Amino acid sequence: MTFEPEQFTQRLLEWFEIHGRHNLPWQQNPTPYRVWVSEVMLQQTQVATVIPYYLRFMERFPDVHSLAAAPPDEVLHLWTGLGYYARARNLRACAQALVAHHGGEFPEDIEAVTALTGIGRSTAGAILALSRGRRHPILDGNVRRVLSRVFGIGGDPSSAAVVAALWLQSDACTPEVGVGAYTQAIMDLGATVCSRSSPACTVCPMSTGCVAALEGRQEELPGRKVKRARGSREATLLIAETDSHGSIAVLVERRPAVGLWGGLWSPPQFESEFAALDWCRREIGEPEVESRVLAPIHHAFTHFDLRLNPLRVRCQPGAGVHDGEDRLWYRLGDPPRVGLPQPIRQLFERLRAAESG
Repeated sequence: MTFEPEQFTQRLLEWFEIHGRHNLPWQQNPTPYRVWVSEVMLQQTQVATVIPYYLRFMERFPDVHSLAAAPPDEVLHLWTGLGYYARARNLRACAQALVAHHGGEFPEDIEAVTALTGIGRSTAGAILALSRGRRHPILDGNVRRVLSRVFGIGGDPSSAAVVAALWLQSDACTPEVGVGAYTQAIMDLGATVCSRSSPACTVCPMSTGCVAALEGRQEELPGRKVKRARGSREATLLIAETDSHGSIAVLVERRPAVGLWGGLWSPPQFESEFAALDWCRREIGEPEVESRVLAPIHHAFTHFDLRLNPLRVRCQPGAGVHDGEDRLWYRLGDPPRVGLPQPIRQLFERLRAAESG
């Protein structure tokens, strides 16, 4: 016999009281600001990965005013390794909007919260529910999975009909009282028990009334998105290095705000080795020694795979080639605090280790 929404909610809250997570950093002093930062960090990222980033972020930016006033490079630097860097850019832009238009406080009205940069309906609902106890349903990835399985909601989860059905179910299950505990509980159940693969149905409080468990449809639910053909891209990464204050420095440029690794710093990319060397001669100077091709870098994005072929050249830059607003020499021994894509940071760490070794 399947659950009615009220039965589901009651059983979930009983489970949460004993088995839920109650000591996460953002659960301590859960202000709208602290909850908001955690919710954004947790998008597409697991709790264990987020915690150390969150603690460092809160230490540097304890409130919305400090985040709004921060240089973008410092925000991106603290985000390096978390991925999906648009989240960091949106956080800073949203903080500036909160300071400029809302006195540094989150609005009480959910429509006003969803109007802020980078905050959708589910994130807005979570902020208001977890920090202020306001009754708003949420529908993040964990909640979608739990509701799809327990109530047997199949179909393409990205289709308008399925999304609407899930929102209706989420609203039906969200209680009037104890909404903060309920919101954390349903996220916890999805993260720790009703996982994407190999869900722990034997210890799940919903197993006796869950459609997926009763009908053996755990693999089928939730439904799968219609697959798109996965693309691939390839580029040459110019590692132009020179001596700087007794250490190797590599030329990096700030990438455009929109697009791949937007706003982060990276060595220039080119379509070919020839184009990279030609640019090097024109912009920096003739390479001093023969170029060397390093091991390729493979990185998977959501919809395509990227292969970067690092081309290492030694240069003696001309007098006009110096640090600027969108170009700087990244000293491996004394790195500046700027945001780097994770594969580039790992490459520089290997170069630094080779230099010191």
